Amino acid sequence: MTPTPKPMNELERALQYPLGEALPETGRTLEVAPGVRWLRMQLPFALDHINLWLLRDEIDGRAGWTIVDCGITNDATRAAWEQVFATELQGLPVLRVIVTHMHPDHMGLAHWLTERWNVRLWISATDYNAARLASTSTTGFGGEAAAAFMASHGLTDPEAVAKIKARSNYYATMVPQVPAAFRRLLDGMVLTIGGHGWQCISGYGHAPEHMSLYCTALGVLISGDMLLPRISTNVSVFDMEPEANPLQLYLDSLSRYESLPDDVLILPSHGRPFRNIHTRIRQLREHHVDRLAETLQACAEKPCNAFDITSVIFRRQFDIHQLTFAMGEALAHLHALWHRGELVRRVDDDGVVRFTKE
Repeated sequence: MTPTPKPMNELERALQYPLGEALPETGRTLEVAPGVRWLRMQLPFALDHINLWLLRDEIDGRAGWTIVDCGITNDATRAAWEQVFATELQGLPVLRVIVTHMHPDHMGLAHWLTERWNVRLWISATDYNAARLASTSTTGFGGEAAAAFMASHGLTDPEAVAKIKARSNYYATMVPQVPAAFRRLLDGMVLTIGGHGWQCISGYGHAPEHMSLYCTALGVLISGDMLLPRISTNVSVFDMEPEANPLQLYLDSLSRYESLPDDVLILPSHGRPFRNIHTRIRQLREHHVDRLAETLQACAEKPCNAFDITSVIFRRQFDIHQLTFAMGEALAHLHALWHRGELVRRVDDDGVVRFTKE
């Protein structure tokens, strides 16, 4: 069954969607550029899908396909891949698997795919090792340390804290295993895929070392999660790097895309392929400028912790999965202002970190 597209919001209307409302059915693909095919897997979250990509390729004289991103580990995603293999590969094999970053919806089935086709995983070294750590310890995604960290930033509701503690194997349920070996992607590296050069563009803030792929000849950017058309990319502070400044890293990373032509076809991990990259970069910058202003104003009125700021910049209710991301992003906005010297950070007698205007 073909998924039903969601209505466009006002910011989306400023972008161009060359495929209109077309979406690939589960287990099938749509061609978006010569040798570039779009497929879509379901996710069991509020963000209910991920876009994955098949690139026509040839390695050492052997024709086949490169997969970009994998989907989470579950039976439904495996079954969808099996359908793709049966109907969409034109009888050719998979030659390699590229993962843009270590998050479960991208990394989850990398081990299964690389073993099934006896091929190598390509990923940045930082995200490879972060995935290996998270698959064994769930650092930053749940468990005692994450619950204590969020409690120190104002999330003290006993039920919420208990749910976060209980997610001690949260990452591992979706990424139970990471391939034992990999090929390292580096910023500026150019991969030859299907006779075309694809340049790696590193990005920070959303993941440790995210890699997007840009092909000049095809006018295509596989943006991963760095540029999304409908929502802003999650940028969070986690317990393993408690003083991090990921929002500034993300905003700085956006400048890496500003030299690309405005009509580049952007293939995002969520949402539909779109154009007008400069418009979208401006929208994302303005979004965070507005959220930073709201955060600064709230802290000028009274000392605020990260949990206080979630209701300031989001203004909606969350399930526990969404709340952990909202907490991380609220703290990212507080830290951006703190690192700029616009807020003062203090630990109060109750052990909660609060921020006040200088």
